[in-house]
Amino acid sequence: MDSLQIPWLTAAIALPLIAAFAIPFIPDKDGKTVRWYTLSVALTDFMLLITAFWNNYSLQDTDFQLTEKLAWIPQLGLNWSLGVDGLSMPLIVLATLITTLAILASWNVTKKPKLFAFLMLVLLSAQIGVFAVQDVLLFFIMWELELVPVYLLISIWGGKKRLYAATKFILYTAFGSVFILAAALALAFYGDNVTFDMQELGMKDYPVLVETLAYVGFLIGFGLKLPIFPLHTWLPDAHSEASAPVSMILAGVLLKMGGYGLIRFNMEMLPDAHIKFAPLLIILGIVNIVYGALTAFGQTNLKRRLASSSISHMGFVLIGIASFTDLGMNGAVLQMLSHGFIAAALFFLSGVTYERTHTLMMDEMNGIGKLMPKTFAMFTAAAMASLALPGMSGFVSELTIFLGLSESDAYSSGFKVIAVFLTAVGVILTPIYLLSMLREIFYGDRPEELKATPAQADAKPREVFIAVCLIAPIIAIGLYPKLATRTYDTKVVEVASKVRSALPVYAEKATENQGLQAANNVFESMHTPALIAPSLPNS
Repeated sequence: MDSLQIPWLTAAIALPLIAAFAIPFIPDKDGKTVRWYTLSVALTDFMLLITAFWNNYSLQDTDFQLTEKLAWIPQLGLNWSLGVDGLSMPLIVLATLITTLAILASWNVTKKPKLFAFLMLVLLSAQIGVFAVQDVLLFFIMWELELVPVYLLISIWGGKKRLYAATKFILYTAFGSVFILAAALALAFYGDNVTFDMQELGMKDYPVLVETLAYVGFLIGFGLKLPIFPLHTWLPDAHSEASAPVSMILAGVLLKMGGYGLIRFNMEMLPDAHIKFAPLLIILGIVNIVYGALTAFGQTNLKRRLASSSISHMGFVLIGIASFTDLGMNGAVLQMLSHGFIAAALFFLSGVTYERTHTLMMDEMNGIGKLMPKTFAMFTAAAMASLALPGMSGFVSELTIFLGLSESDAYSSGFKVIAVFLTAVGVILTPIYLLSMLREIFYGDRPEELKATPAQADAKPREVFIAVCLIAPIIAIGLYPKLATRTYDTKVVEVASKVRSALPVYAEKATENQGLQAANNVFESMHTPALIAPSLPNS
């Protein structure tokens, strides 16, 4: 790192972490001082990152920028290595913004306010770290650091089954972390050069078996976070029991870590294996979309329905990643950003309704639209974005993925027709379960047991401000997608080109690894005949 260069990323990671450890020493009886302190730290961190990116980040440069590298623990080969590119920069901005708004949304937390604020700031630091680090060991540390605050936030401030949901979350995600660490170490120690640097790992030439096994390890680890069916079952439980601010971060940011990992590790580092597994990712993406939509119909709990919706929408990310086209990849990243805003808005507004009705059962809420017109309007806007209404970000991202898959020359016409048709089925189901959700919550007559309670107050100015901060970028990106796409388009084109360039040489490389051919054939049987290029060995 240049001695004259300001360590922007280190400062952004360290600020909330150091500030968190100062919270126990703040004199505060009712939590008001801690609330303002926590919000000020998060907002300062957000402005720090915006300043750094505005003044020092080039949208046309595909290399890592704002880089910092310092030997941290030389005995382990662990370096404090940071940097951002088109994949990580927009996700860091998304994470910081949503976490700041989640802190503002937690204004009414009265139970252990200092501990809550401490965990939120530690979580903010870990999120930035996951997207900014360029050392696989450091990445794993940040990945694990993020799990602990979420577990505690669910287990202490969650609903009636919070311990069950929190335990399930930590067991599933920790299980996935084992696969991530094993795959990362396998790549790091392969060959004569032992390195944990992500860029250097991407330049190594791995045998087919090593690359395939590492790909599977990363796919399981990051697939649990995305989540990919059938590794998804922790998500509805976590969302249904977590408080609204925690659900905002969980759906708006943490799921995106899975998609980021698949692009950064599976695609960039292991392009040959990605070619083999791309058709499988398409199939898993379709299953996610259709299964998530169908499951949403059976949910009477508002947050569980929204959680199923998230599972469905993350399926589009898998399809875009596996499309082999610039357009499909562009849509995958845009879907992560778009869903981050949409899901955060929906889960925040679900918390607003819960605070008034004290229930998450939709059939017990009906008729509150008359009492909460502002909440009704904002909830409807967020739901319209989720069902991909034209003019909103969800429409642009999903349409881009559809076009990217349709234009891909790596798949046969028959496979693309079937894939697009099945994906369209999920798209058709989405407005049905979202519109029925709105009908159950806001329309109809109030139940007798709730008529006796005091009239619910509509959303307060603070709550309206939070919702507007989330809905405004949804509409802005929907009307002018370049607001988002220009931040990552150059990098996405480079990644997609790298994967496509491996298509012609894949068959030749596989043939050269004769000693691994038997094991390779096992994985080859997983490959669908949909892929036209390259010509697979023994196909």
